[in-house]
Amino acid sequence: MMGQLYHDDSSTAPRPGVLVFPEAFGLGEHAKSRAERLAGLGYVALACDLHGRGEVIEDLGTVMGLIGPMRADPTGTRARAHGGLDVLLKQPRVDAARIGAIGFCFGGTMALELARSGADVAGVVGFHSGLLTVRPQDAVAIKGKVLACIGADDPSVPFDERRAFEDEMRAGKVDWQLHVYGGVVHSFTNKAAGRMNRPEMVRYDAGADARSWASMQAFFSELFGT
Repeated sequence: MMGQLYHDDSSTAPRPGVLVFPEAFGLGEHAKSRAERLAGLGYVALACDLHGRGEVIEDLGTVMGLIGPMRADPTGTRARAHGGLDVLLKQPRVDAARIGAIGFCFGGTMALELARSGADVAGVVGFHSGLLTVRPQDAVAIKGKVLACIGADDPSVPFDERRAFEDEMRAGKVDWQLHVYGGVVHSFTNKAAGRMNRPEMVRYDAGADARSWASMQAFFSELFGT
């Protein structure tokens, strides 16, 4: 795995660390740019690899063939997420008591699965992430807080899935939030979403992008006092 670490050198004081999990295609510019923005806000951010060797896979069919087994059994997803966490915790600039994770699309699912694994993270944020898991009973192991930001019209996260996620969080007694943006579909944070030419499924939305990022900042400020 070949992730990329981002931080501001203006201070040597320990600061919160944030894992950034990419979309299903792999560690592309979108996740890297978000990690860089987090560094500008004072965090140490690790943009995590997904497929190995920093590979970005453009073919959707190939990607779905790789992601499918990880959805069917979250063991591998959680192991990869923990690998990133282990690396982040070893960084000298990181305050190990203040760790968070964010993710986009499947990366958001990864962040949620990291929390479900019982990892010692203060909070996780999913942007247009898949919400379901085959092991909802593991929500009782979640130690931190959860924020999910979803498009109301996202065909890959229908209402029934949102409802099941709510039930899971309630059953696990989790401190959770679900932000739903009207008229918004999948990949609303990614300006390159239009390249797929499927606006009914994936489409950038500047309003939802700005609102969800602001919600994440407020969420981390609550967790870390930043």
